[in-house]
Amino acid sequence: MPIPPRVLTVAGSDSGGGAGIQADLKTMLALGVHGMSVVTAVTAQNSRGVQGSWPLPAEAVRAQFRSVVDDIGVQAVKTGMLASGELVETVAGLLAGVHAPVVVDPVGVSKHGDPLLAASALDAVRTRLLPLATVATPNLDEVAWLTGVRVAVEADLRRAADAVLAHGPEWVLIKGGHLAGPDAVDLLTDGEEEYWLRAVRHGNRHTHGTGCTLASAIASGLAKGYPVPEAVTRAKDYVTGAIASGFPLGGGIGPVDHGWTLRG
Repeated sequence: MPIPPRVLTVAGSDSGGGAGIQADLKTMLALGVHGMSVVTAVTAQNSRGVQGSWPLPAEAVRAQFRSVVDDIGVQAVKTGMLASGELVETVAGLLAGVHAPVVVDPVGVSKHGDPLLAASALDAVRTRLLPLATVATPNLDEVAWLTGVRVAVEADLRRAADAVLAHGPEWVLIKGGHLAGPDAVDLLTDGEEEYWLRAVRHGNRHTHGTGCTLASAIASGLAKGYPVPEAVTRAKDYVTGAIASGFPLGGGIGPVDHGWTLRG
């Protein structure tokens, strides 16, 4: 049997199964790649929010990474929740030795507004992690946190992209889903080429895990050998369908449907 492309997610665990490591692995399965994981933190999390978070020791993160990469190898890596400045530094050091595309989702807060990264880690994300990114995928809150640029209208997306690119990623995807309007508009650019990605906005409130899912879908496309614009476009189509099929779970915000493509 042919070996599928291998994608590694370095992120936190979501006990509710809608985001984090769980969302990443579901996305990778749906898109036909072999998902592997390095758990950076354990959260107690459900549809209502994050009730607790416990970062793993740096040596545990380092050991997981080396175990997978040295034996199995990777065709792409995705990073998500890294929890602390120490873990950002640790993961950045590990990624510097990997010759594969890296998708950085600079997770700062959860869907419910719960902090998932220590404020003291901000500088490490800017100076150590973003320069390693093939694609960085900040949402509008994360853009403001990283750069101070506030996006109010679609025309601000280009200024936001320039501000993130100044920290060193090859490409940035500014996710404009929180802007008002009938379409969900994202901007992908490397500072020269620009791709404006639009999708009809779905009124479904069950969108937990959207950012994790999109970043993992991009990493899956890169592992398959797609160029960045195609990988991102395909990922946008996948996550749009997942949002449309999102379902209620528990008493709060339910997850997107990672398996929507598998039901024919």
